[in-house]
Amino acid sequence: MLDLTTTYLGLPLRTPLVASASPLSKKLDSVRRLEDAGAGAVVMYSLFEEQITHESHQLDYYLSRGAHSHAEALSYFPDLEHYNLEPEAYLTHLQRVKQAVAIPVIGSLNGITTGGWVDYARRIEEAGADALELNIYYLPTDTYLSSAELEDRYVELVRAVRARVTIPLALKLSPFFTGLPNLARRFVEAGANGLVLFNRFYQPDLDLENLEVVPGVTLSTSADLRLPLRWVAILYGRVQADLALTGGVHTAEDVLKAMMAGASVAMLASALLQHGPGRLLHLLNDIQAWMEEHEYESIAQMRGSMSQRAVAEPAAFERAHYLRALTAFDDHVR
Repeated sequence: MLDLTTTYLGLPLRTPLVASASPLSKKLDSVRRLEDAGAGAVVMYSLFEEQITHESHQLDYYLSRGAHSHAEALSYFPDLEHYNLEPEAYLTHLQRVKQAVAIPVIGSLNGITTGGWVDYARRIEEAGADALELNIYYLPTDTYLSSAELEDRYVELVRAVRARVTIPLALKLSPFFTGLPNLARRFVEAGANGLVLFNRFYQPDLDLENLEVVPGVTLSTSADLRLPLRWVAILYGRVQADLALTGGVHTAEDVLKAMMAGASVAMLASALLQHGPGRLLHLLNDIQAWMEEHEYESIAQMRGSMSQRAVAEPAAFERAHYLRALTAFDDHVR
């Protein structure tokens, strides 16, 4: 009997396939279908810092509106139907998801500052989340902001969120850091239990006819797997945190590569948005067939088997492979 179980953020999972944050988690039926198809856990769609601060500003506006208009101003109460209740709706939906499925449910917060919005980390825990994923999405454009200052902000944010929750905390990172291994270690020291590699920044396009910036999200392909795969292989065993690989997981081979590089779980969004939750069942069947053919008994048996944990000088190792790749086409040059 093949053992597909794994452990992520201290949570026992029946499979290494995790549905990452996406619109699929906005509907109870979709989450149930993910569970039925074999998901080990599901990450909720993100609650954004801007949504929470907007709610706070709206409430302040309604409470202060007309404060000096008449003698009974202090008893004035806002029309709650007209201000943004999205954060409260998120917490309510999270509670319903927890009641609807047996697999772990991971909340998701997206923000960059250390303001009062981080108190929602505790509220997400109180709503029943088994863990929390902190998704830091920030594109620095200030020419006076140094990389060291930005990294310090990130670490302080992780520390601030950690101070508010006791559940496991995962940090979803971007790949655009000069010294990623060092920063990963600092995040773990600040309280992160897991690292999710990587967040994918949206890439806007330009509309030449209307002279407009066109926002949009391009779904990943298996070709995107190589970047997170490399860094999972580098960080495995070097930081005391579970690693989740996300971005480019579409096939059974992608999942197996993630496990062998050292990931505890492989996270999917694009593949599920393209093919639906049932895609998980096809992946699990293909994974089991491959394991049987290659005589693997468990996911644990393969984890980290192709990481760089045993490489004394990983930087030199990477340069050697870089040189090898560049010279591979020498015979084709005419």
